[in-house]
Amino acid sequence: MNRVLILVNVTGLIIGTSYGLHGPILPVFAKNIIGASYSELGLIGLTNFIPYMFIPLFVGILLDRINNGYLIAAGAAVNSASVYLLSIAQSVPEIMGFRIMTGVAHAFFWPPCESIISNESSEKNRVKNISWFTMFFVVGFMAGPLLGSALFEGADITYRILFQIAAFILAAAIVFSLAASRKSVKKRSERFSFSSIKEMKQFPEVIILLIFCTSSFGIILTIYPAFLDDNGMSDSDILLLYFVFGISRVVSLALAGKLAKRTSQTLIAGTVAVSAGLAMSIAADSIITFGMALVLMGFGFSIFFPLTLEIILSKTRKGISGKIIGAYETVFGMGWAIGPTIGGPITQSFGNEMPYAVFCIIGIGVTLFAISSRRKLEPRQIQR
Repeated sequence: MNRVLILVNVTGLIIGTSYGLHGPILPVFAKNIIGASYSELGLIGLTNFIPYMFIPLFVGILLDRINNGYLIAAGAAVNSASVYLLSIAQSVPEIMGFRIMTGVAHAFFWPPCESIISNESSEKNRVKNISWFTMFFVVGFMAGPLLGSALFEGADITYRILFQIAAFILAAAIVFSLAASRKSVKKRSERFSFSSIKEMKQFPEVIILLIFCTSSFGIILTIYPAFLDDNGMSDSDILLLYFVFGISRVVSLALAGKLAKRTSQTLIAGTVAVSAGLAMSIAADSIITFGMALVLMGFGFSIFFPLTLEIILSKTRKGISGKIIGAYETVFGMGWAIGPTIGGPITQSFGNEMPYAVFCIIGIGVTLFAISSRRKLEPRQIQR
């Protein structure tokens, strides 16, 4: 692994740690301290993810024009500020405003990292390198809750101090992203174009699977912690559960290279795992059963990312790789926004378990669709 990839992976590790430290506890803070309802938790999730429906398209264009390391550094700076501001939030609208900043900043983190990795990799090792980067991020996301649990138990800190610590950790990513910028490949500039959107239309099967996966993931990130709180889990329990969730994701990503040899079967297994985890969440009544549900979903959510990206990159021309990555991430943003938008009101109106039942049923339908479309869910090099 070359120096650029190492620097990008370390950047992902730091940002993942910050996300894991504050992300799972934010819904609990909003519900218990600010007084947010489940509908308002859905709106907070929506404001966090809705910028990701649009900003990646423009970042994708910038990837072919500006040093990618500078884009990552700018995103880390804005992201750090947005997390710090959570520590002074006094109302739901304030949290929503700060989460908009987070959503915009995240669009300047993930696509540039993917672009650097794609350009530093051959077609042979691209899945492996993207999986390693994602794994570093997820290791951080796994370590963050463990650190948070230790701080709650040992240092007896408040939610607001936790947000400040997370912000300072995130700021450290600026140093490593700037170091990567000195080494990153300078790419040819192209004219402004929305051709990436047309390119994405070639992959309706991938888009359907991604929308289901990211919608479910959005609920787990924005509403599930409050659901756990209502089911008797303490703050430390919730953070430990997301630590277990992270372990599942890391193991899945470590196996992604081998599982890529059977891409369509693995994606089908991913939809089954997510659906099963959602179903188990409905009946769960202990930290063990919730942990089992999160392990299943962790596998499904994590395995989707490197394999679906590889399907798309293997079937599009390299000259628009930056733009296609931006369009791909926009699909992620759509799913992340849909999940909380639907999940919050459903919970408020029909009960805590209902969104997981609804998405479990959708998951069964998506699984049947994936089985019928499995030939189209293979990268080009595997088809040959």
